[in-house]
Amino acid sequence: MITPTSATFLTSAPSIKEAPPPSVREVAFIGRSNVGKSSLLNALVGRKNLAKSSSTPGKTKLINFFDVVYKAGEKKYPVRFVDLPGYGYAKTSKSLKKEWEKNLTQFLQSREAIGVFIHLIDARHPFLEIDKETQKFLEAIKRPDQTILTVYTKADKLKQKEKAKIKKENPNALLVSALNKRGIEELKKKILEHLFKDDSLHQA
Repeated sequence: MITPTSATFLTSAPSIKEAPPPSVREVAFIGRSNVGKSSLLNALVGRKNLAKSSSTPGKTKLINFFDVVYKAGEKKYPVRFVDLPGYGYAKTSKSLKKEWEKNLTQFLQSREAIGVFIHLIDARHPFLEIDKETQKFLEAIKRPDQTILTVYTKADKLKQKEKAKIKKENPNALLVSALNKRGIEELKKKILEHLFKDDSLHQA
């Protein structure tokens, strides 16, 4: 069992210039607005309201940083969660939208501390073009020491047949639910295994 021993909000930043200096390995969460990112972040740290979801999808345009410490056995694993603005809503001026996209691209490409990209996809709408484009983008910028975990949220809403279809399309897909906690432990394990290359996590 991997247990969060602490989880704190660090800061928000509008761009890489204002981002806090890297001090531990980082996990970047990216996905469409309303994909359930805040709920997943809260489930991963065992808190109800560490990450707050906006009532207006697409409104949050800041990069939010959270410092988390996990414990497995006697070992502690400090990580930083980087919560990126949701994409897919264009209710803003084109120039402002371009600036956000430029900032995010620059951040993802130049932030060396990022070890894991978590690409969140709504399991109820698993094959949208915008998500396919995001996956291609992440694969194009990914360094050899980084990995992409494709995580399908809201899996509790699916029937078995729909889950099987996602798995057939993407055998490495992680199906999770913040509501019933399905897949949360597995996701924690995969994050830490990649960041720390620690074989003892297999027994956690």
